[in-house]
Amino acid sequence: MTTHLGYEAFEILDPSDAPAPHYGTGSLADLLPAVAAGLGVPGFESGLPLAPADRVCVFLVDGLGWELIKRHPEYAPFLNSLINGGGRSITAGFPSTTATSLASVGTGLPPGLHGLAGYTVAVPGANQLMNQLRWQPPVKPTVWQPYPTVFQQVHAAGVATAQVSSPLFAQTPLTQVALSGGTFLGRTTGEERMDLAAQWLAEHDRALVYTYISELDGAGHRFGVDSDEWRMMLDKVDRLAKRLAEQLPPRSVLYVTADHGMIDITPEDRIDFDEDWELSAGVALLGGEGRARHVYAVPGAASDVFTVWSEVLGDRMWVATRDQAIAAGWFGPTVDERVYQRIGDVVAAARDDIAVIASRSEPGESSMIGLHGSMTPVEQIVPLLEVRA
Repeated sequence: MTTHLGYEAFEILDPSDAPAPHYGTGSLADLLPAVAAGLGVPGFESGLPLAPADRVCVFLVDGLGWELIKRHPEYAPFLNSLINGGGRSITAGFPSTTATSLASVGTGLPPGLHGLAGYTVAVPGANQLMNQLRWQPPVKPTVWQPYPTVFQQVHAAGVATAQVSSPLFAQTPLTQVALSGGTFLGRTTGEERMDLAAQWLAEHDRALVYTYISELDGAGHRFGVDSDEWRMMLDKVDRLAKRLAEQLPPRSVLYVTADHGMIDITPEDRIDFDEDWELSAGVALLGGEGRARHVYAVPGAASDVFTVWSEVLGDRMWVATRDQAIAAGWFGPTVDERVYQRIGDVVAAARDDIAVIASRSEPGESSMIGLHGSMTPVEQIVPLLEVRA
């Protein structure tokens, strides 16, 4: 028990009780190593059991949470049929956010190793934040994330490897460090991507192709997951997945997965860091995002910042020191030395339906209706739905 600045007593959540991702047995980081092993590529193994296939397509839908699919059988009949037919779920990593998850997918490594440990994290020694989705400031990609991607290793082993995505992503640093290897094929529409992915499989005896769509995530951020706009986009995603499944050539498997789910947070459940003198005291940089914060203290203030954040938010968020979060396995079994200082002195992950926004420093993110990043089921649990030809 503790007290919020002398007022109402409450129980502070234990960071070790947070539902950490299933690294090693059932997380996004385990997917491509299992695929590579099934393709016969030497040096790969995974605790995620997947039957081998000669031709593999991974279709990643940004924002397609497991619970969100199950809530909307009328808008996702095909995806729900796969769930009801024995489809399974896996977890994203922490934070459950796009840059972190795409890096985990592409490298086959947890965030503690690939190092994209949040939406924004501190650049060690620079007193500034690095936005890992937009890659600002423009640090050298291969220094920030030095490990080879699974795509690169599979391609080098003689498997025809491709990424079919928006042309806008062809040369981005995030693509370079997370998804490069083989051939990048830019196509604008979802239908074009599905058709080309199926064509790539059919034209190669051993193949791995990755394809991606982002519009569902965009609809959720702008309108919320409890909106007609989001449901209409889910209907489109469902039809795209079915279109791709129906074109699979023999000896193929399709995996439909996602980088995270999403939750709507009401205005009254948002705490504004920029207007809260308690939370901002002693803080040099506020990283992460509303549901998963990296908090960087001014020198000598880390203990005080942890105490205040625990007192103010500890009954609604898992609030941990850097070392507590690492020990609890939030970022994986191990954390590279180069990644250690990127993690906040304090890490706060929402359990309840709240968010810590920053209205002045993050006006765009603070206006979003649908949010994600934490370890709650609606955010962290994602589908791994399988179709075999």
